[in-house]
Amino acid sequence: MPPDKSNSIDDDAGGGGGGGAQSDQNQDGDNDAGRPGPAALARQSLARQLLGVPHAAVISVTFGLFLASFPMGAFVVFASGIGGDINYDLPLTHLDLFEGTGLYLAPTPASVGDAFAVLWLGYLVAFAVACMGPARGFMGAISDVMAGRRTAHRFDNYMLGAITWFSILVLASIIITTAQGYAGIETAPPESDNDLLQFFYVTLAPIAEETGFRLVLVGIPVFLLYSGRPSIRYAARCLWRPDAVGIDDPRRALAVIVAVGLLFGFAHIALGEPWSEGKFAQAAAGGIILGWVYVRYGFVASVLVHWATNYFIFSHAHFISQTHLVTLEEAFSHPMMFSVEVILAVCGILSVAAIIMSSRMAESLRRDHPV
Repeated sequence: MPPDKSNSIDDDAGGGGGGGAQSDQNQDGDNDAGRPGPAALARQSLARQLLGVPHAAVISVTFGLFLASFPMGAFVVFASGIGGDINYDLPLTHLDLFEGTGLYLAPTPASVGDAFAVLWLGYLVAFAVACMGPARGFMGAISDVMAGRRTAHRFDNYMLGAITWFSILVLASIIITTAQGYAGIETAPPESDNDLLQFFYVTLAPIAEETGFRLVLVGIPVFLLYSGRPSIRYAARCLWRPDAVGIDDPRRALAVIVAVGLLFGFAHIALGEPWSEGKFAQAAAGGIILGWVYVRYGFVASVLVHWATNYFIFSHAHFISQTHLVTLEEAFSHPMMFSVEVILAVCGILSVAAIIMSSRMAESLRRDHPV
């Protein structure tokens, strides 16, 4: 899906909004054609500035929490001893992933710690790439958000987009879980025999699930629906960043995203070690958001949002568990973890408000400057 050039309101900043004569404008700053006048555009710009400062603040805090999760995760795996009798030296082929194959229990020099280190470094590289592009660095982009020149869901920076949509995913998850709780629908994770292996699996899941559900099940259908070029190189580029295919009518792409999102939710309650039935709605909503992020921003961004949902959350929970000597279940209800959830929920609320505001301003500019 190509970047929405109509959202570039920051480049206009109220300019060109009052093309009519002064007598054509009413007291609200709108002209007789219903187009926003200078006063209306000024109010919209001021509103975005007032929203931009707290939004940039919570995004910056979330970014700091993201960074802190890297050393936290390394500590959890290599220094905390959460695995008890099983530690990071466990041979990789001893994992349940290989059960039923010829590799299960086979001798290997590769350990769980080695595999975690490779994943950890991969996410760190993706994190760095997301901070640098595609069009603007994170610090410059967040400065523009604070000044009210841009909104955080813009295409300019992957990290900004990832934090925005991750916070929206968390907000949606909180709303769904709370509503289902009142309805008596439980959202319980599968039981785990070992915390170390559980943390390894949630670290592996973003790569595995984004490859299967987004790259294959969303990326390939979207490419086939919108592309007329049978080039392997072009197909690879479109799978990496689906907006490159040029989606003129998004309805078919949205249908694919929703269908795969529902399948994603079903997989959580039906396959492997399943969650309770309450996970379906939560995971389906998350799958739809991840599908949108993948199509809008590309594979790196969707992996980062999924990484934040899994590794980021669990690294903080395990760190709290180890430093406060409480169980993992107690850590998820600890005041420190609650503070993280509040920050993310506030960020999600402000992100939704910014998207709505940006959409309204973009629509005003489209009416004022028809193509």
